[in-house]
Amino acid sequence: MREAVLTWCVPLELLCSHPLPVSAFLKTQVKLHTYRACAGKDEMGKMVSVINTVDTSHEDMIHDAQMDYYGTRLATCSSDRSVKIFDVRNGGQILIADLRGHEGPVWQVAWAHPMYGNILASCSYDRKVIIWREENGTWEKSHEHAGHDSSVNSVCWAPHDYGLILACGSSDGAISLLTYTGEGQWEVKKINNAHTIGCNAVSWAPAVVPGSLIDQPSGQKPNYIKKFASGGCDNLIKLWKEEEDGQWKEEQKLEAHSDWVRDVAWAPSIGLPTSTIASCSQDGRVFIWTCDDASGNTWSPKLLHKFNDVVWHVSWSITANILAVSGGDNKVTLWKESVDGQWVCISDVNKGQGSVSASVTEGQQNEQ
Repeated sequence: MREAVLTWCVPLELLCSHPLPVSAFLKTQVKLHTYRACAGKDEMGKMVSVINTVDTSHEDMIHDAQMDYYGTRLATCSSDRSVKIFDVRNGGQILIADLRGHEGPVWQVAWAHPMYGNILASCSYDRKVIIWREENGTWEKSHEHAGHDSSVNSVCWAPHDYGLILACGSSDGAISLLTYTGEGQWEVKKINNAHTIGCNAVSWAPAVVPGSLIDQPSGQKPNYIKKFASGGCDNLIKLWKEEEDGQWKEEQKLEAHSDWVRDVAWAPSIGLPTSTIASCSQDGRVFIWTCDDASGNTWSPKLLHKFNDVVWHVSWSITANILAVSGGDNKVTLWKESVDGQWVCISDVNKGQGSVSASVTEGQQNEQ
């Protein structure tokens, strides 16, 4: 069960969080926060503030909340088996669609890039992935994927440079990749036994090639290599790469967690040489993984922090310099790397308020 959710959106960088339910009223709400990166030292407690509260009217626990590319629409999903879409422009909330099609709790939603239209994917305990599309102002089911034998826990769209490709991670241990081939048709590839017991999270690597910002000859088109990361119940993070024949191969196995990996997030990139991945786990730990070599074979983990409870989600800001972390402690904390390479908690969101968490910062410094 997912207790707290978060995301960053382009270009407004709104942080969506849903705290632990403390009453039937609170568990139907999603709070939209804004982050002030330029806050002065005496304003640190005001770095994060609530700009809108959306009462979704979901009848059960909300498991995910995602802003679209432009930051004008909010999609939510719940144990009540529904997916809802709201227009949240100018601090308002207008219910655009109440999508019904799943037969179990809906764990996650994901927006496709707007160049392909208004498309939303959802995954559920009912073993299904549904792709929804808006046509002439009406949202309808465009495609249903029922190729898994157990709960589908995570969905993530590939960078738009590759076309419409959706990765789906399931409790059956498999990862499926759905590629739109035109005229309403989807091609399915499946990585069986990707994770023992089950896969909890998938996250695509940026399309931008590491080091291309400084090494790429002017005017030359970059050589895209499709990669994504996954996290599972085998305590592992795995990196997958598409081979020339179109088959997917396990490229790397990252080991540091001592319990289920709950989420992975590959950081956005502008083409700098370093690749970065964040991971969180049932063990309460968050790791930052970095790779500095062009081959992508050597990854080094750095402990960001050891929390006292499960950590459910990690999410990078658009510029990849701030990491948001949410977990069973009923908080969303924001972390930034200092000039000396240490990760420092710069703010936390607790019950909709922004304040510096001195206790978390001190604990993190003591561990290092």
